[in-house]
Amino acid sequence: MRKAAFHTLGCKVNAYETELMQRALKEAGYEITSFDAPADVYVINTCSVTNIADKKSRQMIHRARTLNPAAVVAAAGCYVQGAWEQLKEDAAVDVLLGNSEKKDIARILEEYFRSRGENGAETCGTEDRCAQDCDAGGQQDKLVFNSQERARTETPRAPLTAVGDIGAVRHYGDPGAETMENHTRAVVKIQDGCNQFCSYCIIPYVRGRVRSRRFPEIREEAERLVQKGFRELVLTGIHLSSYGRDLPEEADVRSLIEVLEELDRVPGIGRIRTGSLEPGIVTEEFVRRAAALKHLCPHFHLSLQSGSATVLKRMNRHYTPEEYLAGARRLREAFPDCALTTDVIVGFPGETEEEFQETLQFVETVDFYEVHVFPFSPRKGTKAAAMPGQLTRQEKAERASRLASLQAEHARRFRERLLGEEIEILTEEEEEIGGQRWFTGCTRNYVRAAVPAEGLSENQLVKCRPEGFLTEELLKAERVF
Repeated sequence: MRKAAFHTLGCKVNAYETELMQRALKEAGYEITSFDAPADVYVINTCSVTNIADKKSRQMIHRARTLNPAAVVAAAGCYVQGAWEQLKEDAAVDVLLGNSEKKDIARILEEYFRSRGENGAETCGTEDRCAQDCDAGGQQDKLVFNSQERARTETPRAPLTAVGDIGAVRHYGDPGAETMENHTRAVVKIQDGCNQFCSYCIIPYVRGRVRSRRFPEIREEAERLVQKGFRELVLTGIHLSSYGRDLPEEADVRSLIEVLEELDRVPGIGRIRTGSLEPGIVTEEFVRRAAALKHLCPHFHLSLQSGSATVLKRMNRHYTPEEYLAGARRLREAFPDCALTTDVIVGFPGETEEEFQETLQFVETVDFYEVHVFPFSPRKGTKAAAMPGQLTRQEKAERASRLASLQAEHARRFRERLLGEEIEILTEEEEEIGGQRWFTGCTRNYVRAAVPAEGLSENQLVKCRPEGFLTEELLKAERVF
């Protein structure tokens, strides 16, 4: 039995797809082990959302090689999709998988082992290169074998790449994974790809266009997860708000709000949480229908990126600050206790101090619970990377620090507003804090809280009332009986 170890970088979609790959290898007879343990195969599910993500992906590939020089190192995902020509020449990696090939990892690894003469198969011999076409989920991919020798072992390596044309993907194709967070929360991927082409973003080029999963598959997976005991389902995708745009008119469910309404009826479901949403989806109709749902969590992550209209235009974002603010107010009116969180890029090319001040003022006006702050990172191949007015690293770091200080104050105020209120947490983990045993978990609006562990177990929905703080970010609560 071969052992396989995984390391995941990036978003919840990647986490979901790692689970998909793990399940495929388990079914093929592999034992899944931890990444730091000895393994026969190391799989790095890479990210390419920033230059830093690229760097971390390369670092983890090379770290895997040092863990076991004789192991097979497989790199998958967005960084591979965008940089596979360079990675084909990297002696640290043996197998490259694009995003649409992840589901075929067991077959592709078997092809690789056979190319090395394992399992009784013949090797590639001394030919410089041979290629064969194979059908992978409805599209033709090229598997390239390169027989140049590697100095790190006595066995010549044959790098195998399976990076398909992501634009040719014609259907969703994922059979459904079961990504777990603390055995209480499960992630359900409902779409892939993005059509937005923001000027700073590489993702449409490495993930392809929007592809939506048919709802019967989503419902089947949700029902299975609920039957297994998961109390909370998190819907995720690369551009969640675009769900259904590619589906035929005869499809019964063709929008995100329809998915939410149908899942709200699944027997036994406890909570439904959404991933990142675009501001444009928050129409009066969307909010009205969302407010009627029993299990939807009042936590909405609305991507902002900048509070300046001129910066948003350079970013090729498809809304104005005024339109964003109108959507935020609709949500607050329908969900008075909702938590609004967002992402902001500081130091975008050409961003003046006045434009940055507009962002600071906008964040103050909306009063977000959390703001994830990112200094602009130029991505090769995007329009923003070639724009004039690139700010220095010091300028971007200084602005990021100012915005982070503002968001920390907003987060503190939001948590304080929960003191004395009745809340519900989903118990996730038992731990000792200050000499006492506590169960920690998240409220419906995604604030972390702790309740005394006596009489409780993991994966319970517990009513409680916060009285103070155990740490700066952890509410201290007592059960409400």
